[in-house]
Amino acid sequence: MEQNSNNLNLKDHSVSGENFTLVQNLEYGFLETSPQPSLDKLPDYYKSEDYISHTDTQRNLFEKVYHIIRSISLKKKLKLINSFSFSTNKKLLDIGCGTGDFLQIAQQNNWKVFGIEPNEKARKITNKKTNNAAFETEQLFKFDAESFDVITLWHVLEHLPNLEEHITIIKKLLKPNGTIIIAVPNYKCYDAKYYKSFWAAYDVPRHLWHFNKTSISKLISKVSMKVIKIKPMLYDAFYVSLLSEKYKNGKMNPIKGFWIGFLSNLKAIKSKEASSLIYIIKNS
Repeated sequence: MEQNSNNLNLKDHSVSGENFTLVQNLEYGFLETSPQPSLDKLPDYYKSEDYISHTDTQRNLFEKVYHIIRSISLKKKLKLINSFSFSTNKKLLDIGCGTGDFLQIAQQNNWKVFGIEPNEKARKITNKKTNNAAFETEQLFKFDAESFDVITLWHVLEHLPNLEEHITIIKKLLKPNGTIIIAVPNYKCYDAKYYKSFWAAYDVPRHLWHFNKTSISKLISKVSMKVIKIKPMLYDAFYVSLLSEKYKNGKMNPIKGFWIGFLSNLKAIKSKEASSLIYIIKNS
């Protein structure tokens, strides 16, 4: 992939303390984390109790806010996937299912659910909630083609190495009239511009890629798919800004964090550049 320097230096605030740089991909328009950890070293950057999607703990303000928002978001996510399948044998694949709350609520609402989660601890939590619906990453290559009505990646695509290969596999697993839902941070949003290198949603090096709307469309067009709708994830701006305040100033500042989150959402009404975006994708 052809690249160009973007001159933004970042620090891994949550695990290693190491420094990284963003490099622009000229083919797709997204930003790449550089250097990227090797595949055998990448799991080490997730080994922290502070990595919130792998734990159900609520030890501090940020974690409590995260879980409140997650609870609200689950109902919205369920409503969204229900709008794309009306069959009696509807099947959902959630890639990067974390601790399984989304799979659990979908299963409770008559979906046959499957999850992919590389983290063993998170996978065990999911399997307790869903009667063993979560699998290791290798299972992604073992599912039958055209198996799923809906495939979701909630803040997961940015974590996946071998990006083009994964997109091809995901497309293969989707039924011809199925839907892919991808939610990712949007580095064109106001809170990213405000916090710059302290923007928590860069989350290097766990986030290998940093997307905007153009880059998502170009990426999925490579496998003959297209974005049919883009929706904002308005709650993300608040907890991303809250954590960004901690990275920038060394401590939580709830008032400032919530204010920047509010401003970001306010500006997104006109710009359509929310802190995180949901892309609804169909075969073209």
